[in-house]
Amino acid sequence: MANLVAIVGRPNVGKSTLFNRLTKTRHAIVSDEAGTTRDRQYGKCEWCNKEFSVVDTGGWVVNSDDVFEEEIRRQVKIALDECDVILFLVDVKTGVTDLDEQVADILRRSKVPTILVANKTDTNELRYDAAEFYSLGLGDPMCISSASGSGTGDLLDRVVASFKKEMAEVAEENVPRIAVVGRPNAGKSSIINAFLDDNRNVVTDIAGTTRDSIYTKYEKFGFNFYLVDTAGIRKKNKVNEDLEYYSVMRSIRAIENSDVCVMMIDATRGVEGQDINIFQIVQKNQKGLVVVVNKWDIAQDKSNEAIRHFEQAIRNRFAPFTDFSIIFASATTKQRIFKVLEEAQRVYEMRTKKVTTRQLNEVMLPIIEATPPPSLKGKYIKIKYCMQIPETRVPSFVFYANLPQYVKEPYRRFLENKIRENWDFRGTPINVYVRQK
Repeated sequence: MANLVAIVGRPNVGKSTLFNRLTKTRHAIVSDEAGTTRDRQYGKCEWCNKEFSVVDTGGWVVNSDDVFEEEIRRQVKIALDECDVILFLVDVKTGVTDLDEQVADILRRSKVPTILVANKTDTNELRYDAAEFYSLGLGDPMCISSASGSGTGDLLDRVVASFKKEMAEVAEENVPRIAVVGRPNAGKSSIINAFLDDNRNVVTDIAGTTRDSIYTKYEKFGFNFYLVDTAGIRKKNKVNEDLEYYSVMRSIRAIENSDVCVMMIDATRGVEGQDINIFQIVQKNQKGLVVVVNKWDIAQDKSNEAIRHFEQAIRNRFAPFTDFSIIFASATTKQRIFKVLEEAQRVYEMRTKKVTTRQLNEVMLPIIEATPPPSLKGKYIKIKYCMQIPETRVPSFVFYANLPQYVKEPYRRFLENKIRENWDFRGTPINVYVRQK
């Protein structure tokens, strides 16, 4: 399971720039204006053959300095609960501030490995100014420039060295792991309680790979799988925590530990921005997906037209990936929760589904001949052969072409849609590759 690294610090020290540098993306908006980052950014980083997750903390746009400081303290505490390593960013040009000292005070008391990072060290002369950060009591400051990339290699070496050795997984390999994810109050706890019921003699808790991953074995009604611990199962330490941030941090953990994600949406509130954030994390991790519209028993309009409208709204917001099941259920009345388990089991089985090379070519080659890839620079692309790659984490298909570099993303999506039309991969991600013939 991937480790989780959080970037914390006061506004405008370069957290988003460092996030973009580590994840090799430009997802986080970078601006000189303090408080630009409102949503929590999440990405993947790979270094020395180790993959880990990075979270860029933000959302500290407030009206008064007092609330400002309280928000920073609160989010640092949440990051400490969830992460394996903390990157505490400070600005070498500004020096030590009161906010830096308050954050450092919290970090010194924690048991989570913390790396003090002196950012914006763009010249060798500025390295001497980093010495004042020793007063924070967090060890040697690492001098980097997230804008130019200077020093980030040494920083990543230290991050990877700080990870605890992973414990051997206790959970059985071939048993599905199902995580119930969603924003706060969507009904995660309720549906898990409905799954477990009162028949607890067939439920066992097994410690997972990290300090905060718990697998609950579920063996009833012919099912055999692990429920992955999520925000809904745990009791939160404090009621005043930033719920949105908390749920995303927990969701990252739960999603990475699972094979299939049951995503809960509140029928009384519809699809919100937080749902899309969690859906994107599921997509990035290439996990199976079942969408459950919970609290359907108290929905005002339950007509077939309302169901169609709700389904369309969900698929529009989650596009381009729309091939997944949507179940309208109620955790409190246990309406259709058995169907949720059936669908999650089916999605897991689809991840290992194989299509023979003969079947694939018989179906796909005539489709490709009728709708070939668009020519580029006067050159025509010919796809002569295709096959499914064996032994992959998710179903993966390779198409052999004379000019694979000219086959763009829209056509790969077209090929994926045609595969889905002819074979049932509902709820399962698919990889489509085009390679040299």
